[in-house]
Amino acid sequence: MSARRPARGRRRGGDGGGAARRRAPLARRIELALAVLCAAVAATIWLGALASRPATSAAQGAGPTGGASAPGGGAGATAAPGGSRARLIAEGRRLFLSGCSSCHGDDARGIPGTAPSLRGVGAASADFYVRTGRMPLQDPHDQPQRKESFYDAHEIDALVAYVGSFGGPPIPRVDPAAGDLAEGLQVFGEQCAGCHQIVGRGGITTGAWIPGLQDASAVDVAEALTIGPYVMPSLRSQLTARQVDSLARYVLWTRQPDDVGGWGIGHIGPVPEGMVAWLLAGTALLLTIRLIGERTTR
Repeated sequence: MSARRPARGRRRGGDGGGAARRRAPLARRIELALAVLCAAVAATIWLGALASRPATSAAQGAGPTGGASAPGGGAGATAAPGGSRARLIAEGRRLFLSGCSSCHGDDARGIPGTAPSLRGVGAASADFYVRTGRMPLQDPHDQPQRKESFYDAHEIDALVAYVGSFGGPPIPRVDPAAGDLAEGLQVFGEQCAGCHQIVGRGGITTGAWIPGLQDASAVDVAEALTIGPYVMPSLRSQLTARQVDSLARYVLWTRQPDDVGGWGIGHIGPVPEGMVAWLLAGTALLLTIRLIGERTTR
């Protein structure tokens, strides 16, 4: 009996060491999971801070307040006398033939399967697409996206005058200072947030990438409502002039919204907010499990 007791002691000692060794890989896995979660939280915080930086653009259109724009002109142009307007239209045709006719045709009637007719789209459409750099495109099947305009201000005026000479809506007038911010939020939530997200950060929809609105001027907003660019429907007939002013005011406000609720996380909606909440909660839960596990004995 006395000879077997040490053996039992050795077996107990061996079992205890085995349990400790079995717990060690588990502890390492928990530590690795915690490290991964912490890295994910840090990356989310960094991305949120990066996305929340105010956007800038070389082509702001009518400036930070997006003041009123005169119909029939380009970027800041005023109505020209008959003779000078005729020369402007002639120059616009020259620019059109060299930069636009390969897709839209020499007579601006479009080319089937390549680009639509521009007759009747008006100065509003020409100004919106050319001034914001969405046209011309390298590939006519690409989605037009905002970039620095290929043309200078005078050339934009000329192209807008030429396309506008075929008829259609002029460049709309808009005054965001005359609008109401709360009304703009309501209209935007009802008409625009489904695609552009509630603070205008953009998104993805069927067949298109929806742009953010941080570079959009008030005139851009009014023109987009008038012409319905790309997959966006025209909404101008559904809104009053005051609602357009209010909507433009709200879009300008979304550039730097008031984060009254705390951390904005890039202002891209509830998805990142929920992700951060789950990551923080998961990290806290794993830490709690680890602390409880260290105090548990067989």
